[in-house]
Amino acid sequence: MNRSKAMRRKDKEIKDKKIITSIIQKAKVCRLALSNKNIPYIVPLNYGFQDNCIYFHSAKEGKKIDIIKQNNNVCFEIDLDFKLIPGKKACDFTASYISVVGFGKAEIVDDLEKKRDALNIIMKHYTGKNNYSFNEKSLKNTLIIKIKITDLSGKKS
Repeated sequence: MNRSKAMRRKDKEIKDKKIITSIIQKAKVCRLALSNKNIPYIVPLNYGFQDNCIYFHSAKEGKKIDIIKQNNNVCFEIDLDFKLIPGKKACDFTASYISVVGFGKAEIVDDLEKKRDALNIIMKHYTGKNNYSFNEKSLKNTLIIKIKITDLSGKKS
């Protein structure tokens, strides 16, 4: 299902994949939305992005891991440049921003080399460098979540 076609305000939709990718690459926080037996749960995370996948690191235990093991369907949101634009009356206030909403399937990465690669993708997102070394103990104690993106939409307001 292509969820991006459901956007009500077509005049605000970002369709250019390069712009959507640019937003993902520039932003610093990704909000991951999960569903636990129809109860929503959202958490802000550091992330990395490469080859149409989002990567997160995590402890091996916790609420988000428990939920992903039960339901790996996820949604995420990333935004930039939020600015409140005041109005004369409350209903005249608005905001400017650019954002991306994506859907995908989360999977837990167990392979140590793939974990190392994912951690370098995350580090590159924040430092511009991706040649970090990680000791085996750290790799074994770190959980990596990979989201294969199935749908992306962008919005500019």
